[in-house]
Parts: sequence; C-alpha cells; structure tokens
Amino acid sequence: MKRFRNHFQGLYWRQLSVTAGMVILTLFLLGASFFSLSYNYARGQKSEEIGTKARVMSQLSVNYLENGRYLTIEELQSDPDFQQLASFAAMVSDAHFMICDTAGHVLLSTDKALDGMVVTMPAEMTREIMEKGYAARRDSLNGLYEGKRFVVGVPAVNPETQEKVGEVFAVSTMASLDSMWSGFIGLFFMTAFVVLMISFMASSVTTMRQIQPIREMAQATRRYAEGDFDIRMNDYGRDDEIGELAASFNNMAESLQQTERQRREFIANISHELKTPMTTIAGYTDGILDGTIPPESERQYLQIISDESRRLSRLVRRMLDVSQLQAMDPLRNGSHFDLCESMRRVLISMEKKITDRDLDVEADIPEEPILVLGDNDMITQVIYNLLENAAKFGRPGSTLYLGVAVIDGKARVTVRNWGDTIPAEELPLLFERFHKSDKSRSEDKDGVGLGLYIVKTILEQHKEKINVTSEDGVTTFTFSLTTE
Repeated sequence: MKRFRNHFQGLYWRQLSVTAGMVILTLFLLGASFFSLSYNYARGQKSEEIGTKARVMSQLSVNYLENGRYLTIEELQSDPDFQQLASFAAMVSDAHFMICDTAGHVLLSTDKALDGMVVTMPAEMTREIMEKGYAARRDSLNGLYEGKRFVVGVPAVNPETQEKVGEVFAVSTMASLDSMWSGFIGLFFMTAFVVLMISFMASSVTTMRQIQPIREMAQATRRYAEGDFDIRMNDYGRDDEIGELAASFNNMAESLQQTERQRREFIANISHELKTPMTTIAGYTDGILDGTIPPESERQYLQIISDESRRLSRLVRRMLDVSQLQAMDPLRNGSHFDLCESMRRVLISMEKKITDRDLDVEADIPEEPILVLGDNDMITQVIYNLLENAAKFGRPGSTLYLGVAVIDGKARVTVRNWGDTIPAEELPLLFERFHKSDKSRSEDKDGVGLGLYIVKTILEQHKEKINVTSEDGVTTFTFSLTTE
C-alpha cells in the first residue's frame, strides 16, 4: 500500500493533478459564468416576450373592464367575442392569460384546467402591478400549479383617463426555457469532457517528456555513486531548460570521469614515484644491517639513502604545494603588484644556478613598473620554475632570455633557452604531473616532475594559459597576465 501511494506521489502525478485541477476549476468558473449569463439573458428575453403579449391582451381587455361594464365573472365569461379573442391570443402566443379586476380576482382565464374555480392572484403581485405597473417572476400562484411557471402581470389602463381598470396576467410554462437550458448543459459538459481529455493527454505527454530525462539523471546519479562514470544522458535535441540541463549533466559526467581518470593516474604515478626511492632506501638499509654491504662501502650507500630521502621529501612537499594551490583563489582580492620587480628578484635568486651552468642572461625588463592582477608569490614561483627549468636544460655557454612586454592590455612574459629540440608530440605532456622526458630522466635525477605542472596550475588559478614551442633547439614558454 505504501509503495502504491509513493508511486502516485511522483512528479508526473503531481503535475497531472495540478493540470487537472486547473482545468476543472477553469471549466467550473467558465461554466458558472456562462450559465448565469445565459440564464439571465434567456429569462430576460422570456420576460420581455411574455410581457409584450400581456400588454397587448391588456389593451384588448380595457374595453371590457372599463366603466364597470362587467360586474361579475359570469357576465364576462358569457361574452363569446371576448372569449374567442382571448382563446385565440393564448393559442398563438403559447401562454395562458388571466384577466382580473383591480383586486386580483380572476374574471376570465384561457386555461381550461381552471374552469369552475375561483382564483385570486397573489396579493403581492397585485400590489406590485398597481404600484409599479409591472410584475414578473417564477411562481406557482399560491399552489395553483404543481410547478413554478413564468408569470408576467401588467395593468389594464384606460388610454383616455389613464385609469387602471384591471390586471392581465400571462402565464407560460418553462418547457422551452428548460429545453434550451438542458441543451446548454449537455453541450457544455460534452465540451468540458473533450477539453479535459485533451488537456490530460497534452499534460501527460508534456510531463513524460520532462520526467524521462529527470529519471535518467536519477539513474545516472546512482551509477555515479557506484563509481561508473561512463553513462551519459540521451541527446533529445531540445533547446529548452531540460536540454540545457542534459548537456550540463553530460559535461559534469565528463568532468567527473576526467577527474577520476586523473585521480587514478595520480595514484599510479605517485605510487611509482614513491616506490623507487623507498625501495632503494629499504634495500640499501637492509644490506647495511645484514652485512651484505661491506663496512668500507657503507658511507657511499648511506649517502644514496640520504639523497633518496631528500628526494622523497621534495616529492611529498611538492604534492602538498599542488593541493594548496588548487584550493586558492588568487583573484578574489583583486590585488596588483609590480611584475618587473618580481622578475628581477627571481633573476637575482637564480644567479648561482645560472653561473654554475655557464649561461648568459638576456633580460628585457622595463625600468617602469608593470602592475598586474594576481598573487605576487604565486607568479614569482611561476617565473622561478620556468627559469629554473630553462637553466637546467639550457646548453652550457648558451643564453637564457627573460622578458616582458605589454600587448593589448596584457603583460606577456617570455622565458627562452637554447638546447635540444623537444619533439612535437611531447610538448602537450610537459605540464602533466610526474612527466619526465628521456632527457630529463638522464640529466635531472633530483627532479620530481611537478615543476611545470605547478606552473600550469597557478596560471589556471589566474584564468590564464601557458604556451610552449620548440624549434631548432629554441624552446620558448610564454604566458600573459591582466594589467591594471
């Protein structure tokens, strides 16, 4: 029972219920308004029609009522001309007429069912006719008829003296009005049923089109929670919010899959990077402890253990630096600093390494300050890593180039060295974590393969990119920063 109830509490049934409720409410209000207006209009038309006939009959009755010509009912009923006239009027007008004196006593009626009966019209209607000159209502005439009929009363007025000499009532059944009313009701309910069915079908189709992608997203989310990032949303070719949501969902899936792939690669890479120094440290330590390594060689192997321990420490420290950099937002405070001054400090700090490599330096740094938006320490690290990488792989006796120029509102920094040409297929891999080329493995045994990855990470935090080219032994790194 609970499962059944929960099934009908879904978004599809809620949407369908809201649509049905709105349609039913609209139809109810529209029907009530239509019925009210049509009923009042039909009643007014009926009243006007019967009132006109009653006035005609009152004009015909004046001559028989004025001056007290007929003092009794028998005298009026015994007039064959008037009886024939009244019957003819009743026949052609589909209404019965009652001719009364000023007190409401019926002197003559065209309704054969009232023959031989003494009838007096309601005092309220009689008074209203005498005072206002008109009365119309649905009434059973004090139980004279089983059901209510439409009754219109008008006075019989002498046209010369304007004296009210009697009253004429026109009594009509509601058969024609009820028939028209029944037709209206039948037509309305048939139309309402058709409209309701069309609304249900349209709402069902529309809601299903909206619900289906959401159900697929819910299923995909459960798959993602299980670690399966291969599932994708169907492309429904929609340009609305659902289509945009599906596209964003697929983009999120791509990002999650890429993140998961990077995580696995990171774990595999770091496992490999950590395994090598730890294996070396453990192997040489065991060799010293169990006497495999002779005492005279212990110092040499202890030095190797020390170097590997420091390399392991640098690797862990660089990994922590990467994690911290990825969590920072250097543009949040919007601070500016002098890029030229930062580049000069990096050159001074790199003086010994450049001298040891027997390199010359060509610096193209303006004397005037260039203010750029970003974090000074992070950009300083970018320049340091690039210059250190250039010095490390530059050909001895060659020249390092470090320069900056403002182009189109951007400060473009260039670091260049002369050495071996990097293959084109290897250029995109330079900024990957733990990537080392064959040359770097042979010449840079102390490196951990995170320097250029840190450069890329910092520039991405600054919403910038770094480009690298390598042709004819000249390798050039360039990146830009937004100036003040």
